[in-house]
Amino acid sequence: MASLLSALIPGAGQLYAGDRARGRRLIGVDLVLLVGAAIAVLFYQGEVVKAWVTLPTLSLIMVANLSLLGFRAWAAYDAYHLLAPHGGGLGAVVTLIMGVVVLVPHVALGYLNVVQYSLISEVFTTLPPREPDVTTTATPGVAETTPEPVLWDGLERLNVLLLGSDVGQGRQDIRTDTMIVVSIDPESGDVAMVSLPRNFSGITLPPGMGVWECDCFPQLLNDLYFAAGENPDAFPGEGEPGPRALKATLGHLLDIEIHYYALVGLDGFVGIVDALGGVTIEVPNTIVDETYPHEDGVTIEHVVISEGTQHLDGHLALAYARIRRHADDFARMNRQRCVLGALAAQSSPLELLARYGAIAEVLKDNLETDIARERLVDFIDILPRISMDRIGVLAVDRDYISGTDTGRTYYDEDRIRAEAQALFADPTSGGVEQLSLENACD
Repeated sequence: MASLLSALIPGAGQLYAGDRARGRRLIGVDLVLLVGAAIAVLFYQGEVVKAWVTLPTLSLIMVANLSLLGFRAWAAYDAYHLLAPHGGGLGAVVTLIMGVVVLVPHVALGYLNVVQYSLISEVFTTLPPREPDVTTTATPGVAETTPEPVLWDGLERLNVLLLGSDVGQGRQDIRTDTMIVVSIDPESGDVAMVSLPRNFSGITLPPGMGVWECDCFPQLLNDLYFAAGENPDAFPGEGEPGPRALKATLGHLLDIEIHYYALVGLDGFVGIVDALGGVTIEVPNTIVDETYPHEDGVTIEHVVISEGTQHLDGHLALAYARIRRHADDFARMNRQRCVLGALAAQSSPLELLARYGAIAEVLKDNLETDIARERLVDFIDILPRISMDRIGVLAVDRDYISGTDTGRTYYDEDRIRAEAQALFADPTSGGVEQLSLENACD
């Protein structure tokens, strides 16, 4: 009994065994640790969250976790020996219970710690070293390194390009069938989202980019990622050619600088939905595709998603977001927003935490981004300011079509640019659609 008490609360077993002085000292240590944890949670929540996105701090958390495990194990062992000073074995059941009580929370925390460390180190790149700043006040011959500024210092808007591609098992070319520019005001937390169609043809390229006489990309917009990889010299700049070309081209269209991108492929989408236990959607009309191409890039199947309330696994949720047979790209874009909105609305923080290990494993294998790991803390600072009531959406649909040609659809770029700029100025203005997590499927 004494060992179990101290496994739960170090010092409680010593008090039970009659060693009040030792018990009080250990209880005092418990109180110091408890008060410290309470202060951190109540007054430094932001810093606690940031600790989980920085590799050095994650290493310290692991050390602290192991130290606390050792402290609890020693306290349980010490309490046992106070009542059995001459040794002797614990009963098998008591030993098992004590081991579970001591180990389980530390194993769980350690698992999350290792998963998070692996995710950040494998997915997110590190910032290149900055040029040293040698000043007259520095020690002669010694360079002073200027600290990295906060991401949004002097930045009016932080712009991120979200891409959903058809890359997956058995697929060679990458086509970005989902393209959404997310623009955040770092001060107010206002968010504007611009959704671009895959069949956007002849989009104007930024000066100095491209190899086509029209100074445009004559093919469908969703082919630009792959085309840039085939012609990297035609899209100069930093980073990989595909994301570089899309960031520059869509930034030119909207008259903004796109700072970062994040891309998830078919397998990644399926894995995330499955890791969350599926998603429930109100399907307004039955969706049918007799020749739906499975995400493996090989299998063709007959898919039917019936009208009504449907709980979809990752495969069917992806099909619902991808199918355009008997419909068009704009219906598919609407369904994509529906699925994303439903996932966001149905994922509670506790559920995300419980399933985080599975989600992180999927992201490690399927997320591609140029967000540097040193910048993650800056993104965390923005999150508390974002309100779902202040997110505006501009969906470029058939109303923006300026002309068509054989297999090509052209859009009014001047109108898109003007309305996007109005949206950035006020995401809650009446001229744009407000993001609705409940009615996006309508």
